Amino acid sequence: MKARFHQRKNSVIILAGAFALGCSSAWAHHPEIDGVAVCDDVSGNYRIDWVSEAWAGKGPDPSNDLSRQNDSVDIRMDGLLIANGAYNAPSYLFSGMVGAPANAQSVVLSATAVADWGNGTGGGQTTSVTVPIPLEPCDTVMSNGRFTGGGHQIRVDGVRVTRGLTIHCDLLLSNNLQVNWQGNKFHMNEHMTTVSCTDDPDIIQEPPPAPIDTLVGIGLGRYNGVDGYTIAFTLVDAGEPGVNDKMAILITDGGGGTVLDVPLQLLDGGNLQAHYDQPHK
Repeated sequence: MKARFHQRKNSVIILAGAFALGCSSAWAHHPEIDGVAVCDDVSGNYRIDWVSEAWAGKGPDPSNDLSRQNDSVDIRMDGLLIANGAYNAPSYLFSGMVGAPANAQSVVLSATAVADWGNGTGGGQTTSVTVPIPLEPCDTVMSNGRFTGGGHQIRVDGVRVTRGLTIHCDLLLSNNLQVNWQGNKFHMNEHMTTVSCTDDPDIIQEPPPAPIDTLVGIGLGRYNGVDGYTIAFTLVDAGEPGVNDKMAILITDGGGGTVLDVPLQLLDGGNLQAHYDQPHK
């Protein structure tokens, strides 16, 4: 299967997360961190799903830039250490989840490069992001479906395409979707223009149970910080551990020109997860 890519040069390093990412671009070498509050299907309480990744890298194939390696990265929530991991090839990222504090309206996640980088550049850089927590109560009695997922998901023609998302099956709640490839970043606006969710009886997506297994959506967003782009995507959860999950991505500019085209195909890493959704108005 073929993918088409359009490169746009940008003199400013734009660091955006799969959710809401905040950081400083003062360093070429730096960690990135993003997160989202989701309802835990087991506990019925909010948890924070997070992903931390090394800077985009340089060279003809930034995804294989060994200087992105870092053997010790601290992850903190509201200043408390919750994890320590490493950026190693081929993904240069790691992820996790942690329960959200009771009655909190937001948390601050941070990633600190403790060790030196792969080319000897000193560590010490910190990136942080504020993750909002919905005011609506989280309950195990869910309504419509939603999809979550993050990390390295697709490799096409040797190009690594990563994405992070939380997508709801209606147009009421805000969504998060970011796609990264070859140093490029697309970030979808919070509200989609169209969305359709279905449950194919031939697809067994459990565990956990969910009312859907397929989501098709269209939304507007920013490509390398520039507005006016459109993304059309398909998500399919075909069960655990995710080897049968599928995704398609088509990003176009305002004139209909193709920026990124990934046909519907099996993931070669990571996972897509369908859930029951939390109650909302």
